[in-house]
Amino acid sequence: MAAGRDSGRVCQGHGRRDRGSMSHFPVPLRQAFRWHPPLMVVAAAMAALSVVSLVGLVVDDRILVGAPIWLKPFKFAVSFLIYVATLAWMISLMQRGRRVARRAGTVVAVTGFIEVGLIAMQAARGRQSHFNIATTLDTAIYAAMATTVAVLYAGTIVLAVLLLMQRIPDRATAWTLRLGLLITLVGMGLAYLMVMPTPEQRAVGVSTIVGAHSVGVPDGGPGLPLIGWSTTGGDLRVPHFVGIHALQALPLLAIALTALARRFPRLRDGDVRLRLVLVAAAGYAGLVALVTWQALRGQPLIRPDGVTLAAAGLLVALVAGGVLVALRRATPTSTNGIERVEVYA
Repeated sequence: MAAGRDSGRVCQGHGRRDRGSMSHFPVPLRQAFRWHPPLMVVAAAMAALSVVSLVGLVVDDRILVGAPIWLKPFKFAVSFLIYVATLAWMISLMQRGRRVARRAGTVVAVTGFIEVGLIAMQAARGRQSHFNIATTLDTAIYAAMATTVAVLYAGTIVLAVLLLMQRIPDRATAWTLRLGLLITLVGMGLAYLMVMPTPEQRAVGVSTIVGAHSVGVPDGGPGLPLIGWSTTGGDLRVPHFVGIHALQALPLLAIALTALARRFPRLRDGDVRLRLVLVAAAGYAGLVALVTWQALRGQPLIRPDGVTLAAAGLLVALVAGGVLVALRRATPTSTNGIERVEVYA
C-alpha cells in the first residue's frame, strides 16, 4: 500500500515535473545552479580554491604543523564544495518552509565562504588558522572563524528541522536526507572537542595555541598520506569527517538501492528500502560513535586495540542482522513493475 501510494504520487502530473518529482542524475550545470544560487556560487568558489591550493602544494614547499601549508585549504575547499552542493540540492526538494530554507542556505553560504577564506588567508600568511592565539590578529581571525562556524551550525539546524517537515514521495530517500543531516550535525558538533585546551596546555597556563585535533600526542606528528590523520595517537578529525559526510553517504545509499531495484525484485518494495536505510543510518551513527570513542582514548584509526576491534565486530554483526531482518520481512511487490523513483533535481 505504501509503495503503491508513493509510486502514484511520483508519477502524477502526466509527465510534468514539479518539486515533488525526481529526475535522474547527472543534472545540467545550469539547472544545478538554480537549486540555490548563493550556495552554488560558493561551491564554484571552493572548486577554484581547490585548484589554487593544488598549485600551492606544487610550488610552495612550506610546512606548517607537520603538513604542507596548502594541504589544509585544499581539504577544506573540497569538503565544503561537496557540503554546500548537497545542501543546495536538498533545499531544492523542499516545499514547506521553502523561503526560510533558502535564507538559511544563504547564511550557510556566506559563513562557510568566510570560514574557508580565512583558512586560506592564514595559509598564505604562513600562520596556523585553528587554535592560534599567538598575536592579536591571529586571535581575531580565530575568533571570527569560531563565530562563523556557530552561525553555520545554526543555519544547518534550521535546514534539518525543515527537512523533518517535508513530504518527499519516496520515504527511503526522505529518511536518508533527514537522518543524514542529523548525523552531520553531530559530526559538526564533534569539532568542538578540538577547541578545548589539552592537559598539556592547561599545565603550561599561558599558551599561543589553545586546542588540538590529536589526542595523547602533539599535533603535527606522523600522519596518513594526504589526509594527515595521526598514526601515533587519537585524532578527533576522524569522527568529525565521518560524521559530516553522512549528508552524502546516506542519500547515495538510497539512490543505489533504487538503481538495484531493477535487478533485485525485493528492493522494489518501498518498505524494504526504507528499513534498509534505517538500518544503515543506525549503523552509520554507531560508526561515528565508535571512531569518536577510539580517538578520545588516544588510539590511532589504523591501530585499533582488541576492545575497539570487538566493538567494531559487534557493530558489523548488528548491521548485518538488521539487513537480513529488513530483507526477510519483504512484502509482495506490485505486478506493475518497478516503482518509479528518481532523484530530485
